Amino acid sequence: MAISKQILDQLLGDRDPKEVFSKDGLLDDLKKALAERILNSELDQHLENEQGSGKANRRNGTSPKTVQTESSKVPLDIPRDRAGTFDPQLIARYQRRFPGFDEKIISMYARGMTVREIQGHLEDIYGVDASPALISRITDTVMEAVKEWQARPLEACYPLIFFDAIRVKIRDEGFVRNKAVYIALGIQPDGTKEVLGIWIEQTEGAKFWMRVMTELKNRGIADVLIAVVDGLKGFPDAITAVFPKTVVQTCIVHLIRASMSFASWKDRKEVARELRAVYRATDETAALEALYAFEDSQWGQKYPPIAQSWRRAWEHVVPFFAFPEAVRRIIYTTNAIEALNSKLRRAVRTRGHFPNDDAAMKLLYLVLSNAAEDWKRPPREWVEAKNQFAILFEERFRAYE
Repeated sequence: MAISKQILDQLLGDRDPKEVFSKDGLLDDLKKALAERILNSELDQHLENEQGSGKANRRNGTSPKTVQTESSKVPLDIPRDRAGTFDPQLIARYQRRFPGFDEKIISMYARGMTVREIQGHLEDIYGVDASPALISRITDTVMEAVKEWQARPLEACYPLIFFDAIRVKIRDEGFVRNKAVYIALGIQPDGTKEVLGIWIEQTEGAKFWMRVMTELKNRGIADVLIAVVDGLKGFPDAITAVFPKTVVQTCIVHLIRASMSFASWKDRKEVARELRAVYRATDETAALEALYAFEDSQWGQKYPPIAQSWRRAWEHVVPFFAFPEAVRRIIYTTNAIEALNSKLRRAVRTRGHFPNDDAAMKLLYLVLSNAAEDWKRPPREWVEAKNQFAILFEERFRAYE
């Protein structure tokens, strides 16, 4: 809605232009006037509703209240009613911050800024003196959303779930430790992506993974067609113990990365080209022959641990070759989980380390929530892969479409 020139001239009057946008300037005066106008309108509506129900009530003056806005602290006169039943909607009874203030702090926190950095940013840009304790209280409210999100019901079937981990530095018992943050990214039958949960653990093991799998089942998952893992110890057994029909597949991208860690920088391009013949083979027999060929090649002779690492993981590489090309492409083209990890690592690098597990969980949850807002459509390969899932898994897939 356009504001007329006459109203603007009346508002500006003889004001110094430099003071219009400054602290306690015209904008703060407008916020105060608009807020009090809205609050008085809310009370009028409240009194009108009570009269309609036969209750006798009326105005009873105002109460002073100072509210923190994005630019300064604004004193407001909050209207009261005689019966004390009026509960404002714009600024709730115990609310001390103007709508939008908390969201800005949480947005800055989600971008990896520390509490002290947020405090300095608010002071430098807006001239707002927000204490670290206040900022911490605001960001702590995110934990309630995290707990609800982590316990929310899930879909009954996920054709594909990627399990991956990143390392995060977290202070624990006086020491900064490297803890693993595990993320489960599910692909629903219609191809849309969903982060199923975040788990922080210092050491991985069968008991931990059994707890994760049991939690996912208790939240509503009845079937997982394919689980893609990165070679975590004890993980395949934990998956099949809870979801016995699930095909456990080692992530091809992780295998390739592990292979590259054995090769020197100048040889990695050639080694990767040779390994492509293994994971792009037409079937298991051809793949095994390609692995033998790599083992006998100059690169296999120069870097023998590469072939050994593929042999150790071969049991969970084999299922990959039974799938059609469309499904294989979805499995080894792990762009979704890689893009997610990239955003998480960027935020973690900015922070350095976290004071506790909850601080890490808050940031990771906010980053994941922001990333999920961009997931508007399934991957391009999904239409073809969906048809293949319907053929390969028949009723297990079609029952949940």
